[in-house]
Amino acid sequence: MKIRHPEKINNPINPIKKKPDWIRTKIHNTQNYFKTKEIMNKKKLHTVCQEASCPNISECWSKKHATFMIMGDTCTRACSFCNVITGKPESLDLLEPIKIATATKELNLKHVVITSVDRDDLDDGGADHFAKVILETKKLNENTTIEILTPDFLRKRESYKKVVNANPDVFNHNIETVPSLYRKIRPGSNYFASVALLKSAKQINNKIFTKSGIMMGLGETKNEVLQVMDDLLEANVDFLTIGQYLQPSIKHYPLQRYVHPDEFDELKKIALSKGFLIVASSPLTRSSYHADDDFNKMKKLREEQTQCQRLQ
Repeated sequence: MKIRHPEKINNPINPIKKKPDWIRTKIHNTQNYFKTKEIMNKKKLHTVCQEASCPNISECWSKKHATFMIMGDTCTRACSFCNVITGKPESLDLLEPIKIATATKELNLKHVVITSVDRDDLDDGGADHFAKVILETKKLNENTTIEILTPDFLRKRESYKKVVNANPDVFNHNIETVPSLYRKIRPGSNYFASVALLKSAKQINNKIFTKSGIMMGLGETKNEVLQVMDDLLEANVDFLTIGQYLQPSIKHYPLQRYVHPDEFDELKKIALSKGFLIVASSPLTRSSYHADDDFNKMKKLREEQTQCQRLQ
């Protein structure tokens, strides 16, 4: 039997703060929304949009954008901010690579985002399966660009190289929060290992765009956020996302504060001035929100940079 967050049963109750006026999402019950939902249900696919209770699901699905979550709906980690089920996962679906590939084709996606739960129960953390999904999707969708949001493959040696060598267009791994909060927010994870993963991905293939994200409102200080920016830039990360933490339930980590849009704008300006290629920063920013548009912007900016270097 699966229990949503069994480790949180005895956690203290943390009342959810009332949302401010600037955090509002519109309901989009369009034909595309239901078409996307139908395809997901028919193929028995999981999406992070549903499992993590993303506030942008209505908008994204109405545009036929969805983030596939592979390797099941049950995570072996117990991150205190996350709404994905924690427990013992089921066996891998060996047909999942072709299911993801055909769903991408049916949705006519030009840019697809693929993420996964943590699978610490597998010898390679699921890296081989992740690579198979990428390769099968490429085979059936030659003109579709692929963005992946990976786990950290902690203590899985160099298994992550299988994923990088499958040659996705964007390699994303979220840093999530500042180092001082890792023990509370991401037990079982390691901040420096996550930074090293991003750096290694770029070293293996410098043509891949690398991306990472951080949440605000967990108790971090501004200086800590700026240090995270510097650490990610040292790892040659191209794209940074900064969004508001929204507490999923009274048993999850307590929200410390809602960050005003003006502060998100300020952080965006600072991050761009530091050297990130693209920065998305707003209360509703999420890793895959507007990922297709942002990828096209990154691609254009890199082409311009390459052209300028040739002229110098």
